[in-house]
Amino acid sequence: MNKLLTLTIVILISFTAYGQGVYTRECNDKVLQKKAAKWVKKGKWRNGFTAAAPHETVNSVEFYEQYAKNTDQWEAMFRWLASTDLLAIPAGKHPIEGTELVTSVEDSENGELAKRRSESHYHHVDFQYVVKGTERFGIIDHNTSEPNTKYRPDVIHYRYDPDKTRFYDSATDKFFVFFPSDWHIAKIKTDGDSQ
Repeated sequence: MNKLLTLTIVILISFTAYGQGVYTRECNDKVLQKKAAKWVKKGKWRNGFTAAAPHETVNSVEFYEQYAKNTDQWEAMFRWLASTDLLAIPAGKHPIEGTELVTSVEDSENGELAKRRSESHYHHVDFQYVVKGTERFGIIDHNTSEPNTKYRPDVIHYRYDPDKTRFYDSATDKFFVFFPSDWHIAKIKTDGDSQ
């Protein structure tokens, strides 16, 4: 009887863990989690950019580690965000001077979820900041998703379960950061008027 009870508990724990999903790279190092959270909150990384803060979905450990690996690029990006009139930039792709970074400015309508593609990048990070209007982002579960295209530099797409996807609407005081382990969908139509 005890073996059956133990097996039942293990199975329930397994199903519970599977049911919760995996949406980003997990970190079990509590010290690193605390250090990263403190670093994000302190805000030295802002480099003058105070218009927005990281959305709750931003993986603080990943942010902390990626910033340390590419400090010059992150500093330049935040300095550029702080010193640029973001509403005056024309649509299109624009290099950020002195970096390897490119900003992609879009001024278009969001689409229905069924028409939007999921994606992730192996080598790049998507920093998404909606300066005006709203946009819905989806973060897809790794356990119930699988690639449905070949990887081509630098993007791969996924077949995913919309019921296991977490959706978040943008606000002009928050930004999103999608690291390689953050499989996401952008430009999803919201319920608001300003898309």
